[in-house]
Amino acid sequence: MLRELLHIIYPALCIHCGKPLVGNERNICTICITEIPWTHQASQRDNVAEMRLIGRVPVQSAAALMTFRKGNVTQSIVHEIKYHGNITLAHQFGSILGNELLISGRFSSIDYIVPVPLHWWRKLRRGYNQSQLICEAMSKVMGKPIVSNNLYRKRYTTSQTRKNRVDRLDNMSDVFAVRKPQKFENKHILIVDDILTTGATTESCYHALSSIPDLQISVATLAITSN
Repeated sequence: MLRELLHIIYPALCIHCGKPLVGNERNICTICITEIPWTHQASQRDNVAEMRLIGRVPVQSAAALMTFRKGNVTQSIVHEIKYHGNITLAHQFGSILGNELLISGRFSSIDYIVPVPLHWWRKLRRGYNQSQLICEAMSKVMGKPIVSNNLYRKRYTTSQTRKNRVDRLDNMSDVFAVRKPQKFENKHILIVDDILTTGATTESCYHALSSIPDLQISVATLAITSN
């Protein structure tokens, strides 16, 4: 009764349009869900995510769940997870992404799911790593373990949000390192991030991992920018 009363006084609102949620709606109303620009490309080779990384990161497979444009539903989803730590939303869309990858059949050989790490200071201030939250749901759906402490961020970087392509690459130069390279030897890892923009973060992760013998890398993100 108390929960119902609180819902009347402080109704849960859609994270995109701000209208009250009804029935079984969670985080996003039914109307806004219909506006999500799903890519549906997890099963396709040479999809938009793979082409974004071509010539820079030799991935086995890559996929993004949604297209990100300024002001669209995807932006609201990513921002709510990234800046507001909405765990239920991260798990909700992490599950959807995990199912997409599972159904595609192109990610079945991965051994570990690896969230893109935050610098310890940023994680301390924020209180969470949004990529880790996404991975928690993906791990349950795909039945693959998360390894979140082997690839780490050794240098603090400023936000990538307002940087151009060149500045993003400079900002992400020599950022990551690996604690125990032998753990990833002869393995296939899935690197997971919230958004793929220029690919600078993924490329920096690859440079830290590139000397590990017989390592295969795949990539998955909730969103990819439209240009």
